[in-house]
Amino acid sequence: MLDHIGLSVSDYDKSKAFFTAALAPLGIRLVTEVAGWAGFGRDNRPQFWFGTGGPAQHPMHIAFTADNRAQVRAFYEAALQAGAKDNGAPGIREIYHPHYFGAFVIGPDGHNVEAVCHKPE
Repeated sequence: MLDHIGLSVSDYDKSKAFFTAALAPLGIRLVTEVAGWAGFGRDNRPQFWFGTGGPAQHPMHIAFTADNRAQVRAFYEAALQAGAKDNGAPGIREIYHPHYFGAFVIGPDGHNVEAVCHKPE
């Protein structure tokens, strides 16, 4: 159901040191850093993100797994019809990997909500 989650933090370096130490016993490690965000996970797949690089008005980011790109598109349209604000139309996000197909909306409480499919079309 959940693909990944992201939180805004006030001090990137302090948070990076904390989570590196605290999550190590669970087998979770720093996998990548992208545009001011740290991605932690197991098996080279970042599922927990934090950073200071995102807009402060979006305190949390949560991404749901989609089985295919059609589901990503359907999520986006349904969310907009339910009152969400656009934060990124369905499309490839190569910054993450060549098949990353996601759509982003801002929900009623200001959180950045995403649906993502990692499979090639």
